[in-house]
Order: sequence, then structure tokens, then C-alpha cells
Amino acid sequence: MTTLRMTEDHEWIRIDAAGIGTVGITQFAQEQLGDIVFVELPAVGRQLAQGEDAAVIESVKAAAECKSPVSGTVTEANGALADEPGKINQDPMGAGWFFKLRLDDPKQLERLLDEAAYQAKTAK
Repeated sequence: MTTLRMTEDHEWIRIDAAGIGTVGITQFAQEQLGDIVFVELPAVGRQLAQGEDAAVIESVKAAAECKSPVSGTVTEANGALADEPGKINQDPMGAGWFFKLRLDDPKQLERLLDEAAYQAKTAK
């Protein structure tokens, strides 16, 4: 059973059965940014606090940060994005994921939005 949560800042985190969270930006966020041309991902082993800037995103329109939805340690970064940052535009909730992390405190997920709450927020 996977758990999907979103932040107010348009990041998503999907928790797998092993308790590892995969993080990226939402469809809404990538639409706001436009064509993404570069992404700088966090290093494996980096400790991230909830809300800390974790990745830098550059698009033809703007530069933005991807914040860590929860505290944890980065276990993997999506190296494919270095050569193909456009994957984020094509599949932001799938192949365009940014990094994976081992959660420090799963209770932090309770403070994030579920899909229905996020859809209601972005529909306005």
C-alpha cells in the first residue's frame, strides 16, 4: 500500500511499503514552471529537514526550489534528469521524480495534504 501526500508548495511524496518516500513536483507545479531545462538534485546521504530546499529547478520561465516534504536522509537521486530534465514536464508524478529519502518521522506525513485536499486547493 502506497501513501501519496502533497505540500502547499506543490511537492508530492509517495511512500512505499518499505517506508521510503519518492519526491517530486506536482502536475500543477510543472505547468506553472513551463519547460524545465535544468534540475540540481540533492546528494545521496544528505540530511534534509521538512521544508528545506532540496533541489533547484530551472525552466524557461523561472527558477524554483523543490522543498523536502518531510525530514529524512536522501537514499537516491534521479540521475536520468541530468540528461533529460524534460521528463519532469512529461511525467512529473512518475518518471520525473527527483529523489528518494528514508523518513525520520512518518508522523510528519499527517501534516501534508491528501490528493482530494490538494486538488481542491489547486482548483481555485
